Amino acid sequence: MKLVRFLLGLVVPPLGVFLTVGVGSTLLINVLLTLLGWLPGSIHAIWVIAKHEEKLDRGGEIY
Repeated sequence: MKLVRFLLGLVVPPLGVFLTVGVGSTLLINVLLTLLGWLPGSIHAIWVIAKHEEKLDRGGEIY
């Protein structure tokens, strides 16, 4: 599932973020960045997904 989220984060950034963190301010920021351009949205999506996975690996609290 992790690989699918990363691929979706590259291709359709808001969908990758939605599948990772759900509906919230992070998704709204990603939608706005994606509307400004595909590249900013993709960079943000990959960053959000990677940080989420890092927190899961450390056993920390998720958002």
